[in-house]
Amino acid sequence: MHEAARSPVDIDVAEVIERQRPNGFVIRLILLSWTVTFFDGFDMLLISFVAPYIREEYGADAVTLGQLFACGTFGAMLGGIAFGWLGDRFGRRPMIIASVAAFGLSSIAIALVGSMSALMVARFVNGITLGGLMPLAWALNIEYVPTRFRATVVTVIMLGYTLGGVIAGPVTVWMAPSMGWQSVFLFSGLATLLLVALLLATLPESARYLAVKNRSPERIAKALNAIEPGLGARASDRFGVPDETPAESAHAFRLSDLFKGHLRQITLLIWLAYIGTSMAIFFKSSWGPILFEEVGFTRTQAAMITSASSVAGAVAGLVLMRFTDRFGPIAIAVYPVVAIPLLLLMGLADIGLAAFAALTLVSMAMISGTHVGMHSISGIFYPSAIRANGAGWATSIAKIGSISAPLIGGYLLATSIAPRLLFVLLAATPALSAVALLLLGRQQRRMRAAPDAALPPIPAIPPAAAGQSS
Repeated sequence: MHEAARSPVDIDVAEVIERQRPNGFVIRLILLSWTVTFFDGFDMLLISFVAPYIREEYGADAVTLGQLFACGTFGAMLGGIAFGWLGDRFGRRPMIIASVAAFGLSSIAIALVGSMSALMVARFVNGITLGGLMPLAWALNIEYVPTRFRATVVTVIMLGYTLGGVIAGPVTVWMAPSMGWQSVFLFSGLATLLLVALLLATLPESARYLAVKNRSPERIAKALNAIEPGLGARASDRFGVPDETPAESAHAFRLSDLFKGHLRQITLLIWLAYIGTSMAIFFKSSWGPILFEEVGFTRTQAAMITSASSVAGAVAGLVLMRFTDRFGPIAIAVYPVVAIPLLLLMGLADIGLAAFAALTLVSMAMISGTHVGMHSISGIFYPSAIRANGAGWATSIAKIGSISAPLIGGYLLATSIAPRLLFVLLAATPALSAVALLLLGRQQRRMRAAPDAALPPIPAIPPAAAGQSS
């Protein structure tokens, strides 16, 4: 039969994605997502670096600054839930673009406010737009890469977020003293808006999502042909995702979907581990520059230590990612276990500033590495029909830790407690993450040993794939 006249065929979208070789389509998607999360991280963590300048301009005390930090994270909590639901309903692509455009505009709004109360409102709105982005980016990329590389790809993307936070420190030190702290948010907003045009032109929709939702066969065919050039898929073909059950895509999302079967334990443990690591990471990112000043470092040194610890966290995340793909949550649990004694030493030992800085870099690397690890696994346990919701709810529930950490820190700093003792209290957060991750790893092993075919499968590493290098 001539190729032009061939009959429609059945194409398993999941199989095409699983057997793909490295290709330009997916590499471009990862790079684009990395760029998006870079600006997300820059904007989200920028507030902690400009906080000393805000404190001076508005005469804000520690409690008020804690409330400002919490406004952004509370907004991010709502944004993760809202955009996760919108992403599963309307698609990953339009909601990612909407989120990026919105946080660019809200960043500009922060630069234009004239009072502390207006700043809190603007930061709350900014947080909503920032919180919605990452779960959507994870879902889109998870659905375009083979199972054995999912955690690795999410980790690489999250390094964009980490690097954005790293760059926020030096950029603030460079711009804020001469041009005002508002200039840094203005720069961030304008640069982010330029990214929207690139996303409109190049960002694809998830082929797996479209197939599950029975939408846009022409876009599915185009994406699969880009992944596997010799496939010859056409819009007239029938695209399916056999590893997704019909019930998963047939009904509107309900929160109870995250607690069906083995997902009940998985979801609860992910949430607990995420709360612990979010408390630690947001305490560090919110209060780090100010707290290090209180300990004895200069403002520039404090900003550089905070940024350097983020770099160390990025390296720790890179080291971890392939172990996470092979061993799952157990690999991530190593980092918080190491962080606990280091934080206790920082708070209780009589050490100089040099030793304190060294312990800070290592302990915060472990905390940041744990946070990156949580990002990499938060969405992989859920089927495509609810993946954005699953990741969105995980990141949003994690904001319980993100919101409480800066508030608790503010109230504690307002008392007579020695700044170093805060690190002793901080050690409880990696302890929570470690316990939850160890239990999550045990639950994963049980489900792999006795899978329930009626439920979404726990991602397994095929024996042949486990020996492959990245």
